[in-house]
Amino acid sequence: MDISNRRFYAEDDTIKDILLDQLNAQWQGSTPLYQQLASKLRQLILGGQVKSGEAIPSERLLQARTGASRVTIRKAVDLLIQEGLLFRRQGAGTFISERIEHKGEDITGFTDEMRNLGVDPSSIWLVKIYADSTDDEASALHIASGDAVCRLGRVRLSDNMPMGIENAVIPAQFLPDLASVNDSLYHALNEQGYAPVHGTQKITASIASPTEASLLSIREGDPVLRIERYTYLNDNTPLEYTRSVYRGDKYVFTSKLHSFGSGW
Repeated sequence: MDISNRRFYAEDDTIKDILLDQLNAQWQGSTPLYQQLASKLRQLILGGQVKSGEAIPSERLLQARTGASRVTIRKAVDLLIQEGLLFRRQGAGTFISERIEHKGEDITGFTDEMRNLGVDPSSIWLVKIYADSTDDEASALHIASGDAVCRLGRVRLSDNMPMGIENAVIPAQFLPDLASVNDSLYHALNEQGYAPVHGTQKITASIASPTEASLLSIREGDPVLRIERYTYLNDNTPLEYTRSVYRGDKYVFTSKLHSFGSGW
């Protein structure tokens, strides 16, 4: 189909132009068209070529660009709404869902990170207890197996939307009063004089288990990011061992890259 619908562009902003300009996919007969269209839109959204909170083109514009029927367009959009990548606002249109961008080089707690982005963080506590450390926890924290630790598990929410599940383990000596841990673990540690100074984290792509899907309001098998974080005090004493699961459709990690040479 020859697409020469530039007359439509006057009523749409740049973000819609970007989407429309790149919807020149060659459709294949073996896969339902709505799935192909959803796949192309998904690539553009997850690839960072369009921004969260922006409106996507109307069904009429997408129909004109792709040659697909309005029913097909609606099925593709509905699929991405089910995945959490898009949302409808009554009377205003369909928009790209907000995604949280975490800068991988910063040691920042979820609470401060959300507040810096202008959203409201909160938690649903799953566990907040003192316990004997397991062998794995003791190894990660360089303590003896069975030494007392604080075990903190909770669902983290942004503007009441579940974003991730965090399970933190802290040597008990650093948190003598669990009641001091409210929204921010790092704030509570800082009040005791034990702020994390440096750390490492490992991020792995995975899929949600049934329990994780239920807690995160997603579907079993949906993409998630698994994160292992270790933080340390200034003298390299292990402070924190945290294992987290974050929604793959809502959380993005970015890092700065530095050149160490002028060639390959």
